[in-house]
Amino acid sequence: MPKNHSGLHKRLVTGAKGRKYRKKKKFESGSDPVETLTGKRAIQLRKTKGGNTKIKLANDDFVNVRTISDGKIIKKKILSVKSNPSNKHYERRGVITKGAIIVIDSGQAKVTSRPGQDGIINAIEIET
Repeated sequence: MPKNHSGLHKRLVTGAKGRKYRKKKKFESGSDPVETLTGKRAIQLRKTKGGNTKIKLANDDFVNVRTISDGKIIKKKILSVKSNPSNKHYERRGVITKGAIIVIDSGQAKVTSRPGQDGIINAIEIET
């Protein structure tokens, strides 16, 4: 999904339409979001500015969960996505984003990381 370039031709103070003063630049380009789903682990490597790379998580079966009782980090299997407050369609499709409530073997957990940007799913166990 390309980024919006509408700022290049805004209206002037007088109300007249301004002309574009240059073409689109490479650094202004955007990309489609990676919507993380449950399934066999799959990552996408994306080049970023400065020659760096970003790891984006496309699919994963497991989550790192911080337990309520002792605060230990345990790897648990994701069973399903219960709710996703960021988008009702994500909830229906089972997309995992930050803030999503997921069902794991021992109950429910709230996702605290951004899997589409961090490349990992971290969560905190919640009481039901």
